[in-house]
Amino acid sequence: MSFLSSTGFDRVRVNAVLPLGDVVSLIAGGATLCIAGHEDVLRQLPAGQWIGGTTPYVMTAAGGAKLDHQHLFVTELGDLGETRVAHYGPDEMEKITANTPDGGFALTVIPAGSRCHERFAHDAANYPQAFLKPTFGWIAGHDLDQPGASAKVFAGSGEAWSGDRAAVLHVALPEDVLPHLEFVNLFEPDRVETIRFHQTTFAPARAMVNGAEVDFADYVRSRGLEHGQLPLVGDYSGAYVNASLQEVEAERVRLYAPVFPGVDYCFARPIGDYAEAFAERLAQVPSQGTLFSCNCILNYQFGDLAGKAIGGFGGPITFGEIAFQLHNQTLIEVRLV
Repeated sequence: MSFLSSTGFDRVRVNAVLPLGDVVSLIAGGATLCIAGHEDVLRQLPAGQWIGGTTPYVMTAAGGAKLDHQHLFVTELGDLGETRVAHYGPDEMEKITANTPDGGFALTVIPAGSRCHERFAHDAANYPQAFLKPTFGWIAGHDLDQPGASAKVFAGSGEAWSGDRAAVLHVALPEDVLPHLEFVNLFEPDRVETIRFHQTTFAPARAMVNGAEVDFADYVRSRGLEHGQLPLVGDYSGAYVNASLQEVEAERVRLYAPVFPGVDYCFARPIGDYAEAFAERLAQVPSQGTLFSCNCILNYQFGDLAGKAIGGFGGPITFGEIAFQLHNQTLIEVRLV
């Protein structure tokens, strides 16, 4: 597919695939940006007010696409208020909210498979003022056609990269502006059986199914769900949060997000046409003031979204979505109201 140049974006906040040279110019001009692309392209960017992460997959107005090595996906935040770029290690993750201005937000990118990824997934709800200072963003990933590749994040420079730190853009907002996070989760629980877990974990070995303890890997295989297309759906007082299957091993099941004790889980009902379902849901979401969006790599894969327009706001296709906590197989949109 053809990618957009910055031509025609003068005085309009950019949210598009741009050539490397245009992105360099935006950074040099002082723009505040969130950037996604291949590692070798991100490494060429100069210092400035930006954060970024690796993923070659993006959702554009024309549909899902894979970036080449000359383009990046750029979301410009605009002139909202004071911004500060930060890097936090696994033992500093609570600073994501602690260092965010009152009334502001923390746009956050975390490398997939890192200790920061695990710590955030476990602990995000317990960070200082976690639900008063919204944290949103995405989990960086890699090209699925390159086995062994690893995720990287960048904090303000092509040289300031890490595979085990979180890149955060702390943003202050005017008193009359608030961030509003929209969750578009296509999945609903199938209600076939209720599943509970004994502990918080990314790799459960045992589970309680309708009150009886089972080997969870055997249970998944017995239901023919080892393909991983259908996530576990946790019921958080009526709000559904997914934990997607990464791999069903002999003795345990690897997940892309942890399960928690005390939460009722079910496997999800199958989805028919992902693109049609997203388009229908996004048509109900107000578009005015949209600042940021991301969608999950599993939706891109299982929904065959390459080249299929779904509406809504473009953004990176990610290996996990951040909206207060970690999500899987979910589209996130953030609006300023």
